Amino acid sequence: MSWSRALAAAALCAALAGCGFQLRGQATLPFDTLYVPGASPLVVELKRNLVAGTRSRLTTSERDAQAVLSISHEVREKVILSYTTAGLVREFQLRYRVGFRLYDLKGRNYIPPNEIQLTRDVSFNEGQVLAKESEEALLYTDMQSDMVQQIIRRLVAARVPTAE
Repeated sequence: MSWSRALAAAALCAALAGCGFQLRGQATLPFDTLYVPGASPLVVELKRNLVAGTRSRLTTSERDAQAVLSISHEVREKVILSYTTAGLVREFQLRYRVGFRLYDLKGRNYIPPNEIQLTRDVSFNEGQVLAKESEEALLYTDMQSDMVQQIIRRLVAARVPTAE
């Protein structure tokens, strides 16, 4: 590595450290083992992020886990926001809703039934239908990744259920 590259790398590190940036690291969940049933693309990505980003271990059965993350619903919607003067769609909104609950084997809630909704506004041009379909697919993929991160943040903030 040349001196100029080393100096540039050091300057970048100093700037990042000065602004408070730090690597995400591993999230600490309030349980050691977790069971996440299902095999949807959302669940697969969620499991992959939990394995890579937490110290908690995923189990293959509910009875071996301290907590269970149950996804109750996953809904993708497309809602028209506006029309042109000719009555054609000008803009629409993509909505992605996921409902979930985190509970222990006694049925006590770490997180009661909950829902997260993400939205993205998209302009539409009938001359670019294929490009807009590709954009829509990419936006849903991005929304799914964002949803996984939001669910993990809620898992980190979960509290151990108290005896009832």
